[in-house]
Amino acid sequence: MTKKNKTSKISPKKHTKTSKSKRFLYSFTIHYKSILFVLLFLIISITSYLILQKEDLGPLLPKPPANAIYKQSSQPIEKRVEDLVSRMTLEEKIGQMSLVDKNSLTKIKDISRYNLGAVMSGAGAKPAINNPQSWFDMIAEIKSEASNSRLEIPILYGLDANHGHSNVLGATIFPHAIGLGASYNNELVKQVAVATSEELRTTGVNWDFSPSIDAPKDIRWGRVYEAFSDSPELNGSLGRSYIEGIQTADKGGYVLASAKHYLATGSMVWGSSNHKKFKIDQGKTFVDDNALSNEYLPPYKDAISANVSSVMISLNQWGDERIIDSKNLVTEKLKNELGFKGIVVSDWYGVYEYSKTNKYEANIKAINAGLDMTMLPYDYKDFLKDVRKAVSTGRISEGRIDDAVSRILYQKFKAGLFDVEPRVTSLESIGSQKHHALARKAVASSAVLLKNNSTLPVSVNTKNIIVAGSGADNVGRQCGAWTIEWQGIDGNWIPGGTSILQGIKQTVNKSSNVEYSLDGKFPNMTEKADIGIAVVSEKPYAEGWGDNPNPTIDKEDLKAINNLKQIANKVVVVIISGRPLIITEQIRTWDVAVEAWLPGSEGGGIADVIFGKVPFVAKLPISWPANTKQLPIQSNGVTNDNSSVLFERGWGL
Repeated sequence: MTKKNKTSKISPKKHTKTSKSKRFLYSFTIHYKSILFVLLFLIISITSYLILQKEDLGPLLPKPPANAIYKQSSQPIEKRVEDLVSRMTLEEKIGQMSLVDKNSLTKIKDISRYNLGAVMSGAGAKPAINNPQSWFDMIAEIKSEASNSRLEIPILYGLDANHGHSNVLGATIFPHAIGLGASYNNELVKQVAVATSEELRTTGVNWDFSPSIDAPKDIRWGRVYEAFSDSPELNGSLGRSYIEGIQTADKGGYVLASAKHYLATGSMVWGSSNHKKFKIDQGKTFVDDNALSNEYLPPYKDAISANVSSVMISLNQWGDERIIDSKNLVTEKLKNELGFKGIVVSDWYGVYEYSKTNKYEANIKAINAGLDMTMLPYDYKDFLKDVRKAVSTGRISEGRIDDAVSRILYQKFKAGLFDVEPRVTSLESIGSQKHHALARKAVASSAVLLKNNSTLPVSVNTKNIIVAGSGADNVGRQCGAWTIEWQGIDGNWIPGGTSILQGIKQTVNKSSNVEYSLDGKFPNMTEKADIGIAVVSEKPYAEGWGDNPNPTIDKEDLKAINNLKQIANKVVVVIISGRPLIITEQIRTWDVAVEAWLPGSEGGGIADVIFGKVPFVAKLPISWPANTKQLPIQSNGVTNDNSSVLFERGWGL
């Protein structure tokens, strides 16, 4: 009570001042600590972030002197490679082993920062405006950035030019490989490759991921059309011609070719695919040492004898082992036994696809198996860290790294990348009249006459011609996949292309009347037409998305054929497809059957053979099954059920 009274005698004014001071000091202390805490937190966070983001790109070494051996074009390539490798840091070597998709580059300066060995255009990785000039400008910028690296190592720019420079609007689109295979014409195949190489070089591309020398034994596979044949001899022979054509040198060096897909792709077992949505693509090829020696390796012997610059490893398995992990198949067979000295490169995401380990372990397995360059195609920064760590811990030897980099550099030197000055080039060769004429010749040379009931050749003076079917006026279907887009484009819009309907109209005389109807119905006709031409087709497809348990003619196309039969005296059926289709019952009622494969942009070539301007010379490069029970069909023609095929390889009237 007394203390309370004494306390109550304190001056109200003094009490207020003291309380405010204490409150101010307290508040200041709290805020000061908070500010310090926030600043400390920010400092720690930023420091941690920088530490995590910091990339050890190796020691900062000076640029080599201007007279370094590797810069002297007069020196042997071996000495230049040896000199350059001796000057490289581990990080620079790993960079050369990286193949990156253009669209995955964080920024263009990463090309020189990480010393990337190659950049590519995968699906959709094209300039904003798809024309030859934009392609040239895009690639020139990438090459220029590569020259900013310490060692100024030129970069490879690659893509899939499977049937011409088909990523570029306006380029000449040649027949797919299965059509060229039907020509049995080595010189023609080489000419097509030379023209393709010329159009590639014009835009700056110096690496073509072709040819495919696969072994398609099952028409249900969605990539049959990418190979020349199921015959190892024909595959190897035409593959060699294609490689020689692509790697034809001029003043601007030459384009590197790539034989693919090593090994035994096309001989996978139906239902074995590792991909959930595929049936056979990226599946298992059962171990068969006899087939390995007699069927699968021989085409690669031919490719190596043609000095092919690179070999691409496939996504299939050899038994239960991924081929990319097989030291026996990659190093012992390909490099040692066959003597391949070029670049072993993986397919798209091939090191990591279906691997049962993490990316770090997958990189170790593949590189130790013999892989030289990894088509990542995305995570080049992680690849650098993983391989550097693997070398530092002894999981990958420095000798294996040096071997891989030496192979890459050797091919760059050999192709003239270090010595040839960028040429002032004209883009006029892309889609030139000369190339279109060659493509038209290739189309006519690849069309196989399966049946002819005294109908062909059709006279150019025929009075009334009616045309129908999904492929008659559709250049997109003629070209198939790997055209502008990965899966192709369904439609008649490709610049410079000629549909089969247009080719027919351009071929017949002016007195002839040509009418077209998609479904084959012509309600205004008062009398039967002299000739009906049905052009049936498959929709474009690529890779496993084309796996089909029963490849047949579409129902709407069959209706169109039947409609023509009612109102035409004779009916010619032209098949646009990437593989033989099951037509055993239907072909009996047709007057004529022509397999045109995927002819590309020049539909006039089909008109040339139908109207007799050019004779039919093509033969089947693959067996044509009577039904799916016969699948797979071995390269010697033996079917799964030991029955007779509809047409044997080599058939052609």
